[in-house]
Amino acid sequence: MHPMILASLALNIAVLAPVCFGLFVRADWTVRAYGHPSPARGILLSVYLAILVASTALLLNPVPQMVAGLLVLQIVYKVTTPITVGTIGNPVVLSNLGIAAVHAVTVATIWSEARL
Repeated sequence: MHPMILASLALNIAVLAPVCFGLFVRADWTVRAYGHPSPARGILLSVYLAILVASTALLLNPVPQMVAGLLVLQIVYKVTTPITVGTIGNPVVLSNLGIAAVHAVTVATIWSEARL
């Protein structure tokens, strides 16, 4: 497995496992980062769980094209969060942008290796 694929998938798991757990148990810190419990926050938890499960499965059986598909979707949603949230100062927005940068390098690596 390419080190950047490993890095992106491990990053997803390292970030999403505690975030999903915190959202699920309604930890106090999740209110500051994600707002009060609501149907929208529950939907976000479902999306995060899907990314966590897909990342774990792809870590166990990495298919570069599938990894690229997952990461491209994440890049799009993460890069658009400053627009949809209306600020760049939210900690979730800032972390999204940093993670999107890592994922962009991984996608570029997958793309360049596929073209060889």
